[in-house]
Amino acid sequence: MADDSAHLDILNTTAQGQLKSIIERIERLELEKSEIAEQIKEVFAEAKGNGFDVKVLRKVVRLRKQDRAKRQEEEAILDLYLSALGEI
Repeated sequence: MADDSAHLDILNTTAQGQLKSIIERIERLELEKSEIAEQIKEVFAEAKGNGFDVKVLRKVVRLRKQDRAKRQEEEAILDLYLSALGEI
């Protein structure tokens, strides 16, 4: 950015303010996201300390996000494939 003043002339004052506001909101949300990720990590560590299998807990959380019918359909197809392979 050799000449910042030349670039500032491209955006009017309103657009500059909007851009700054958007960037600051994104930065705040990114910070909140990292703080929440850290809290989730702590909860999983607590669960592990209480003897729960973290890998399975993550799978349960992922499955609960899915639509029940969609999940059941996927499980049926999985069972079909495993059965065809002689795995179950």
